[in-house]
Parts: sequence; C-alpha cells; structure tokens
Amino acid sequence: MIKVENLVKKYDDVVASNGLNCRFEKGKITVILGGSGSGKTTLLRQITGLEKPDSGSVYFDGTDMTRMGKKQIYEIRKKMGMLFQGSALFNYLNIYENIAFPLREHTKIADNIIKTIVTMKLEMVGLRGTEHLMPSQLSGGMMKRVGLARAIVMDPRVIFYDEPTSGLDPISTGVIDKLIKDLNTTLDITSIVVSHDIESSFKIADKIIILFYGEIIAEGTVEEIRNSKDPRVKQFINGAPEGPIPFTRTDTNYLDEILFD
Repeated sequence: MIKVENLVKKYDDVVASNGLNCRFEKGKITVILGGSGSGKTTLLRQITGLEKPDSGSVYFDGTDMTRMGKKQIYEIRKKMGMLFQGSALFNYLNIYENIAFPLREHTKIADNIIKTIVTMKLEMVGLRGTEHLMPSQLSGGMMKRVGLARAIVMDPRVIFYDEPTSGLDPISTGVIDKLIKDLNTTLDITSIVVSHDIESSFKIADKIIILFYGEIIAEGTVEEIRNSKDPRVKQFINGAPEGPIPFTRTDTNYLDEILFD
C-alpha cells in the first residue's frame, strides 16, 4: 500500500530520516516504534504528505507522493484516516457533528445519509447513543474512540494512529488495542501505528519497525523483534536504563525541540 525509498530529511544538523527504506503492507498493522527524537513523527508526516523529504520517495498505491502537487495530495488524503494523539476533537461541536465534519467538508451526501453513517461508525467503536454529548463530557478513552469513529467515517484505505494509547489507563488501552485489530479486519484496511508503548504494540502488530535517530535498526514480526540480538533493540523493548542507547536530558530535549516543536 505504501512504500518508502531512500527517504532523507534533515533539520539543520539533525538527520531525522537517514535513507529510510520500508513497506507498509495492505491489510496489515505496522507499528513504528522508537524513543523521543527517533524520527517517528517525521516519518509519519512524510508518508501522509504533510511534509516533503529532502530526497527519496513515498509511494501510495504505486504513485510517488513526493512529486505530487497540493491538489493531488489532498485527493490522496481523502483515502486516509487519522487518529491524533490528543484526539483533536472540536470542543464547540457535539459528538455527532465532530464525526460528520469530514463528510460535510468533502462530500455532498444528504443529511439523512450522514446521520446513518455516523450512527454506524459510533456503533463500530461502541459509542452509539452518545451523539448529543460534548467532548468535555467524555473520558480520555471515549474521546479516543470518537476520534477513531471520525477517522473511519470516510471509509479510508489507510488509517494512521499517532500514539493511540497515550495517557490511557490499562483497560482503555486494551479497548483501543482491540478496536484497532477488529477494525483492521472488518474494514479490510491498512493500519500504521506510531507508538512507544511496547506491550500494546506487541499485541496488535503484524510487523514492527524500530527507529533510532532517523535509522531503522529493526524490522520484522513481533517474534523476530522479541528475539533480536541487536543490543539497542533489546534495551528498548526491555526499557533498560543502561545500554548502547544514551539517555541524557541534553540529547532528548534538543532533538525534541528540533523535530517536534
């Protein structure tokens, strides 16, 4: 579905993507793992067309997005859904209007059909009957599920998840993990998940990619990642404070400032 070739992106002297090559297979869940400053968000922005690389290509269904104009990229994005880390709901709209927003913005579907679609999507995430509520009345887990309903309302071919379980309690995390897997199967879509949650990632992933300072240091199935002999991979998945991956306030703060602020 998506293929990345020789992707390079630099911010001043920091290399956020260093000649990346990877594939995101149709119908599969691929999780991109990595610590702060590893380049996860930069890669996500490039494969969604939000940011162009310095060099290299990003192919969506065989077409190179890096050579498209803005209008073409906007059309491609209609085939994508996105669950943002903070859900990104409109605080002034109720749940129904939040989910209906993409349909009103990008289609000419009649209101009665929109109502049916929104009800169906809420049913899929287990929140039917909440249409009248406002975002401020929802728990963190419910907000994530509303964000997910909005992400699938246009029947996308690919869904991107940015830290989908961040800030959630264990039960809510389990609910989101199950939804990601169930929706991937039910809707026959491709899912790309950016995360640093090892336990959650191992539950849902068909394939895992681990980034370290802009480079892929591991790629494979959950079992292959678990059995990796690379000391950097072993340190990361075990959460060990000592190892080849350095941790200093100076390093992480500097990279976070360059890459994500």
